[in-house]
Order: sequence, then C-alpha cells, then structure tokens
Amino acid sequence: MTEKRSLQYADPVREPRHLDAPRRDVRGWVLLAATILMPGSVQSFFRVRGSRIPLVITLLTWLLVAVALIVVLIRRQFAFTLATNPFLLTFLLALLVVAGVNWILCLLGTVRRVRLHTLSPRARKRFLAAATVAVLVVTGGTAYGTYMMNSQRELMSDLFAGGLGERPADGRFNILLLGSDAGKGREGIRPDSITLVSVDAKTGGAVMIGLPRNMQNVPFTEGSPLAAVHPNGFDCGDECLLNAVYQQGEEHADEYPDDVTPGVEAMKEAVGGVTGLDVQYHAMIDLEGFESLIDAMGGISVVSEKRVPISSEVDPATGEHGPVKEWIEPGEHHFDGYHALWFARSREFSSDYERMVRQRCVQDAMVQQLDPSTLLLRFQDIAKAAPDVVSTDIPQVQVDRFVDLALKTRTAGTTSVDLTPPEVNPTHPDFAEVRQLVADTVAESEQAAEEAEAAGALPTDAMGATQDVSLWAAPAAGAAGDAEDAEGSEADAASICSVP
Repeated sequence: MTEKRSLQYADPVREPRHLDAPRRDVRGWVLLAATILMPGSVQSFFRVRGSRIPLVITLLTWLLVAVALIVVLIRRQFAFTLATNPFLLTFLLALLVVAGVNWILCLLGTVRRVRLHTLSPRARKRFLAAATVAVLVVTGGTAYGTYMMNSQRELMSDLFAGGLGERPADGRFNILLLGSDAGKGREGIRPDSITLVSVDAKTGGAVMIGLPRNMQNVPFTEGSPLAAVHPNGFDCGDECLLNAVYQQGEEHADEYPDDVTPGVEAMKEAVGGVTGLDVQYHAMIDLEGFESLIDAMGGISVVSEKRVPISSEVDPATGEHGPVKEWIEPGEHHFDGYHALWFARSREFSSDYERMVRQRCVQDAMVQQLDPSTLLLRFQDIAKAAPDVVSTDIPQVQVDRFVDLALKTRTAGTTSVDLTPPEVNPTHPDFAEVRQLVADTVAESEQAAEEAEAAGALPTDAMGATQDVSLWAAPAAGAAGDAEDAEGSEADAASICSVP
C-alpha cells in the first residue's frame, strides 16, 4: 500500500523557487519598493532576527514627520523652532543619521533577500541598477542633510548667545541696532548708525527710533555704572557724543559683568536713558565684514544715482586721500563684496547723509536679494561669513520667536521716528520731551497694529504704499548724520541710490 504524503504550503515570497521566472522578477521589484517606502518592512516579513528595530525606527520617523507637519500647519512659529532651536537641531541631526543608516542597511538586506540568482538576466541588471541608485540617493541625501543641519546648528551657536533670554518689557522687545564702520586703522568702535527697534511681542507692530550719533548730554539708565561716573549725563562738550559712549563702556569694563561686552551695555544704557525704554538686546552690524558675506551671496544689485569714488589710501602727513583709483558710475550695478563695501563706506566727495543712504541701500539689497534658492545653494559660504558681519546677544532659544515677529511686522507695519531737528536738537536735547515723543509714537503704533489685526489689512503710509521693515536695515539716514546734515536728511533718498 502506497504511503500518502501530506502537502505542505510553501510561501512563494519566502521561497521564490516555487514561482515561475516572471513572478520571481515581480517579487524582487515588490520587495525593493516596499523597502524604499517603508524600511524594515521586508525584514519584518521575513522574520529576521531583530527585524522589529528597523521597522520601529521607520514608523517613529514617519510619525514624527507627520506630527511636525500638523503642528507647523497649526502653529507657524514651530517651523522656525525646528530650524533654529539648538536642542531640536541636535535631536533632528541624530534622527536623520539613525534613519538614514537604517534605510541603507534595510536596502542592502533586501537585495540579499531577493536572491539575485532567481531573477532573469535582464531583470537582474535592472534590479541592481535600481537598488544601487536607491542606496546612493539615500546615502547622498543623508550626508547632505547631515552636513546642512550641522552647519545650521553651528551657525546658531556661533551667531547667537546662550541662556534663556528675557521677557518682553511692557509687552515689547526693544533691540538696539548698531552699524559699525570700524575699518582697519581706526581706534575703538564708534557706531555710525544707532537705531532702537521696539516690537510689540503680540502683534509684531514695530517702531524704529533713529538716534543721531552726535547727540550730547545723554543720560544713562538708573543703576548703570556710567550713571555714577556721569550723574548729570555724558556732558563734556563736542567729545561726549552718543557714539562715544561705546568707548566709555570699554574704559570702565571692570564695572560691568564678565559675560557682557561693556561698550555694548553702555550703549544700551544710554539709549534706554534717552528713550525711556528698557533695551533688552542688541545686534551690531560690521560693514567691514560685508565683503565676504556679499561674495558668499554671489553679489548684490544696486542702482546708484551718483558717482561714487573708490579712493586711495589717506596720506598720514596731510590727512588727504590720494588720487581716485576707480569711479562707480551712475546706473544699475551688480556688486561683488569689494565694490559693495566701497559703495557703502566711501566718504570722499559726499556728505555723511549720502553715505548713510548708500549703507541702507546695500543692507536692503542684501535682505531683499537673499532668496530661498540663493540661501540653499550658497548656505555654507553664507553661514561661514555671517558671524563676521553680525554680532548679537539675542539667545538661541528666542530666535524662532523673533523670526515669527519679523513676519508679523510685515503685516502689522512699522512706524519710524527720528530724534533729529526740528523735533529734537541733538546739541541741547530736552530728554523729557524726547521720551514723551517716543511714548506717543509707541502708543500710535500699538493702536495701528491692533486695528490692522482686527481688520486683517496691511497698514499703509501716507503715499498708500505698504509699510515694511527689515530688522537688519539701517536707520533713517537723518538719524545717523550730524547736525549739519539735518537739512539734507529731508532730501529724497532715491536720488542717491535704490534697490532694483
């Protein structure tokens, strides 16, 4: 009597020898596609030892991505948090490395599970090509993403301060912007442009307060080390100007904490004493560093309405410039860093007012022309150059909030007030009137921002143009010029330069 054998089911996916050639080819492509879409799924199906770990890593990665997208859609600021928070950047960097390595290992494991000898010759070549491309794409993407994310993390660390930051003062953040033109051979730092930006922490409505660098008798905030040195204000004649306060702070460095820059703190205390606002942060822009940053951007485009000289060195004996080496002619130019720096800093044959307007044009061009594609393609060069151009005590953990406020400012608008003639006499200012002028301007800005938020409309200026502000832009030129330039500050800045 013949013994009957029981039939056993053989899974054709695990045992491809039970399939015909076309189906074995299809099996290989399906397994590869599954691994590309869900790394770890093939290993889990084959019950490979420890197969749950790759699949869990993949599921957690996709879950975190989905949650992040949902949160970003609900709360826009979270996107800036992801891009700027140092702790989240470190976590994302580690997650990217783990997910990338997991993906690569799963792809290699899938190639082994497919059993290439079971594929037809033609399918085998195509499969190997596709698998190789997938591995290279994932490897390259992981490496590039890691490189970019680590650069962003280092940029945040180099550019911004540590610590937890400060709360808004009376519902506002007050940031002092200093434009430094301290080129080689100049002793100390004397800010050429001084602007206080006061931003409503809720609406983003901003007030830009331009202070003349030649303001005299400036008071210091209560408790300031320099208030004890100058109880009646910084008063010693023409030498005791607002922009000389920085050097005063450096000369009394032993009276300031070790973790601050004395000159910057002194400027913050002086500007706070003048305006009556609590100055929490500062940002200093160094024109000398513009050259490398503009080169990193690939240059900027500016329209010059006047001839601007590139001068020779100053003769130490006479104090006069040598022959002009080159002229920047009127018209539209695409400047490299060298020519942009000269355009911004050239002093010969021009007034202080004209020079400040040119500085503003250069800064505005940098902000407007740094589009996402330029940032992506030149991120590394820009990241390396930025710390040499901007220094600030804004903490890393608050950068996301300030980026969000900057976007709100574009909607809420900005109001400008310059503490210059005829409203303010820089030589003999009435600081009680100055503080009242600032308080009234802030109150008007808050009311306008609230009305704009309620109406959902953009505020406009008297000419009907949408108001805008760049936190890195220079102040109104009249605010930075000398008293004799006050009349010139009323001229049309567009007759000097503009951004195309």
